[in-house]
Amino acid sequence: MGRQILSMRKIDKRFTGVHALRQVDFDLDEAEIHALVGENGAGKSTLMKVLIGINSKDSGEIHYLGHLFNPRDPKHALDMGIGIVHQELNMMDHLTVAENIFIGRESTKAGGLLLDKREQVRRAEELFRRLKMNIDPEEPLGRLTIGKQQMVEIAKAVSHRLRILILDEPTAALTDAEIDELFTIMRDLAGKGVGMIHISHRLEEIHRIADRVTVLRDGELVDTKATSEVTKQQIINMMVGRVIYEQPKTRSAVPPDAPVVLKVTKLNAGRLVRDVSFELRKGEILGVAGLMGSGRTETARAIFGADEVQGGTIEVRGRKVSILSPEDAVANGIGYLSEDRKRFGLAVNLNVKDNMVMATYDLFQRGPFVRARKVREVSESYVGRLSVRTPSLEQLLRNLSGGNQQKVVVAKWLIRDCDILIFDEPTRGIDVGAKSEIYALMNELTREGKSIIMISSELPEILRMSDRIIIMSEGRITGELPIEKASQEAVMEYATMGHQAILSRS
Repeated sequence: MGRQILSMRKIDKRFTGVHALRQVDFDLDEAEIHALVGENGAGKSTLMKVLIGINSKDSGEIHYLGHLFNPRDPKHALDMGIGIVHQELNMMDHLTVAENIFIGRESTKAGGLLLDKREQVRRAEELFRRLKMNIDPEEPLGRLTIGKQQMVEIAKAVSHRLRILILDEPTAALTDAEIDELFTIMRDLAGKGVGMIHISHRLEEIHRIADRVTVLRDGELVDTKATSEVTKQQIINMMVGRVIYEQPKTRSAVPPDAPVVLKVTKLNAGRLVRDVSFELRKGEILGVAGLMGSGRTETARAIFGADEVQGGTIEVRGRKVSILSPEDAVANGIGYLSEDRKRFGLAVNLNVKDNMVMATYDLFQRGPFVRARKVREVSESYVGRLSVRTPSLEQLLRNLSGGNQQKVVVAKWLIRDCDILIFDEPTRGIDVGAKSEIYALMNELTREGKSIIMISSELPEILRMSDRIIIMSEGRITGELPIEKASQEAVMEYATMGHQAILSRS
């Protein structure tokens, strides 16, 4: 690491009803990778928004490269050498890679009258060579994997000759191989003197990539430590102010004679759901594991009626049903919490109350009118039951943390009285404290007789929560394990089983 390039001192920021940052200090050295962690709502994003000029600070000082710095907006920050790669990528799928990188800064010829696409491609190729990225600049962005799209976003930021790069949850949607590639690029950038702020909920990554870690809690600085001097458990304790244990489940809580509430037989849908058969019992958490592209989400979407089914049968509580749409699924008591809650589960520009009852407005109608008092009573009861942290029912959902947004989705399906719940990546983008609350909620729901299908890319989560695990690979179920016999090694063996190996076993 080199000299200090950023110093934020006593940064304070208030929003209506929320004291988001309280006298926070943060600094960054040249060539340093500095992790910034904390529960959702701890103030991480707000602090970074202050740094790049999205939010103005109420008080405090920022010194950048030895000078007082007051960013007017993100373009001003970028022009000064401070860039950010957001968790939700902000690019255009129909444009090529090179066009996305240089949009607004296109190469031209004939005195600026014509686009020079060849020169633009050459600039992109040179950028990728420098970053050691193997990406075709002329490929339409939409054809790339999420991991490669993220690499393009990083390349776009670096093309501005950054001194500071902020990475917000960069590994949330990446495979292990893509994470390795990303970390190689980050180390290479650090070697060139770029300072990086790495925001992540995946604490196991912190020791792999970061030099220091700063912990925020409830808008306040808890501490900054060298990663070599602090354990994962100590970081968790600082984040949540309490001890949270992550112990795997050792035995199923489901009686062997528990009734089957959902039976799927030889389900086929699209390319990634081939002859899928399984059962779900009352009060059970059925874990669904597998690598990206294994067909887990596609299976859930087919069961929920979001994708067309080409064959197979679905039985709910012993009765064969026809599910041609999500409305059919909900009518049969099936709720689906999508892995992308902001696109498919929530309306972030509506308030908490409206999101909670959006699937049940018909239950609150009296003729053409909505019974507003009843809507409020039911919404308030679920805010209390699920411990949703919100100043009021009128708070816009986009202002809630990821964990609290997820609780609102759960409330939506509980109000609808769904007793079969599909949780697709239920804790993606959620901090360790909120994860623990979601886990407790899931266990409470199963004790009440609800049944849960839980899809997760995190094996510790699968092992901690599941009563039984099915594993998918290349669109097929390759294995099933009772929790008593499950291990990360056993799950991965089935998850990496190719199509030919599946056929040889059948």
